[in-house]
Amino acid sequence: MALPVVIQELLESGVHFGHLSKHWNPKMKQYIFGKKKNVYIIDLEKTAVKLDEAKEFLKQKAQSGGRILFVGTKKQIRSVVRELAVSCNMPYVSERWVGGLLTNYNTVRCRINKYLEYLKNRENGDFEKMKKKEVLKLNREIERMEKIYSGVTSLVNLPDCVVVIDPKKETACIREVSKLGIPIVALIDTDANPEVVDYPVPGNDDSIKSVKYIVTSLVDAINEGFASIDKIEENVKTDTIVEGEVANPVDDSTDDIEQPLEKPVENAIDEKNVQNEDTDKAI
Repeated sequence: MALPVVIQELLESGVHFGHLSKHWNPKMKQYIFGKKKNVYIIDLEKTAVKLDEAKEFLKQKAQSGGRILFVGTKKQIRSVVRELAVSCNMPYVSERWVGGLLTNYNTVRCRINKYLEYLKNRENGDFEKMKKKEVLKLNREIERMEKIYSGVTSLVNLPDCVVVIDPKKETACIREVSKLGIPIVALIDTDANPEVVDYPVPGNDDSIKSVKYIVTSLVDAINEGFASIDKIEENVKTDTIVEGEVANPVDDSTDDIEQPLEKPVENAIDEKNVQNEDTDKAI
């Protein structure tokens, strides 16, 4: 029997590979399909359902004009997180989480403004009037601050939602976000606790291919939310011209949740395990 398209895509991206069975969190048991060669295999049916829930949530956030912060600081996924966050015009943290970024935001914002001031002064040629030693020192400071603050310069207020890659790795982020009551969407592997996030998406959080597939899906949902805003505004303008008054925008959102997909074929997973086990993820 042919696999559903979404299951096939998840399988090809290696999303189903979990951690070694000795490195697992029992609270992830509900999302585990089985075990092969001491490696847990994630149930892709449940991943697909949870991914749809997360996408719908982020789409609604985008429709309401919310700001979504992307967080992923693992070396192998930094560029992916940065690129995809920029593609939907959202802030990101890809190098290092700064303690107090959210819980002490006003103080951190002062540092961000200082970083922007340095950039403006350098662009205006003010550095050319300084001594070489002083310029060298400032350039080093800018380089240091760029790694930390460049992704959050557009974050003028606290985010409405945070997307996290591997909540076990980003414990400082999860702690601050939870304290503030900000919703969390997370790609979470078999070694983490799904109860610390609001929208867990079970899947491989180490493989570049897996992370890129999941985050791309989430970004597409955000862009759909933006597109629906533009469509509503266009319809409002059209109705104003035709009828002489502004019509009430139509809510395109739906409360319907897709029914669970059929169980993925175990043979297909076995074949993919043989192809990808040693290439897509270091365990």
